[in-house]
Amino acid sequence: MRTLILLALAGLGAQLVDGSLGMAYGVTSTTLLLAAGTNPAAASATVHLAEIGTTLASGAAHWRFGNVDWRVVARIGVPGAVGAFAGATFLSKLSTEAAEPLMSLLLLSLGLYVLIRFTVQGLPTGNLGKPLRKRFLGPLGLVAGFMDATGGGGWGPVGTPAILASGRMEPRKVIGSIDTSEFLVAVAASLGFLYGLGSEGVNAGWAVALLVGGLVAAPLAAWLVRHVPPRILGSAVGGLIVLTNVRTLLRGDWISAGDAAQWTVYGILYAVWAAALAHSVREHRRAPAPRAATAEDETAPSASV
Repeated sequence: MRTLILLALAGLGAQLVDGSLGMAYGVTSTTLLLAAGTNPAAASATVHLAEIGTTLASGAAHWRFGNVDWRVVARIGVPGAVGAFAGATFLSKLSTEAAEPLMSLLLLSLGLYVLIRFTVQGLPTGNLGKPLRKRFLGPLGLVAGFMDATGGGGWGPVGTPAILASGRMEPRKVIGSIDTSEFLVAVAASLGFLYGLGSEGVNAGWAVALLVGGLVAAPLAAWLVRHVPPRILGSAVGGLIVLTNVRTLLRGDWISAGDAAQWTVYGILYAVWAAALAHSVREHRRAPAPRAATAEDETAPSASV
């Protein structure tokens, strides 16, 4: 029971992050499951099973508030599902010994990407209104879906910044469309893990606990995004993911670093993380004050993301 409660809290925290940034539910949840000792394939399978429910709820909410571009959902979601199924079956074939460092490296890479992206650039906009082409969205969905399944997360960290960087969609519609299309990715990845691992490879109880926490957090995320700047939250989450996966790599058989080496690396990472957070806070305070909210903004909780 204690484990289920902790998993529900993990799901709640991960959904708060995901609802505020349009990314990191899978990365955060999988990182926590790996830290608890779950094998990589089972961790990713469990998280994706829970995401079927959380992405459905999130997509419905974004649709209700007008944050979804259905053309983008179709153009990125279908190839994303193909990539996710391929990634899930690939991860299922790997041994635990081979998969654990591989997944930690992928999660570490995604964590570094989130940390650097939000610390240095924040959420860029520009070129609004220009169409997003299939030749951009298709390959992006394929790669993001594959990384999402093999890394236990990656759909948001890869897809959201890539589309935001194009500056062709409002941030709220980018996040709404990515969250909605992730339902297809979660279903495809779950089917891939079911094919590769069988039903015994997924802990249904853990998936339900993560799902419950995520569903509880969904409305809270709308409140959080109005009070914690995405730039600061992105730096905080990116640093947490980096630290957790560096710890996994240093303590595993793959590297087996001594205590002195481990604490030296931790000290450097904590200093870098603190500097990144301080920079994000400073840049946020120096940024121009946001315009006054309109009536339309009040009805769209994700509009300020």
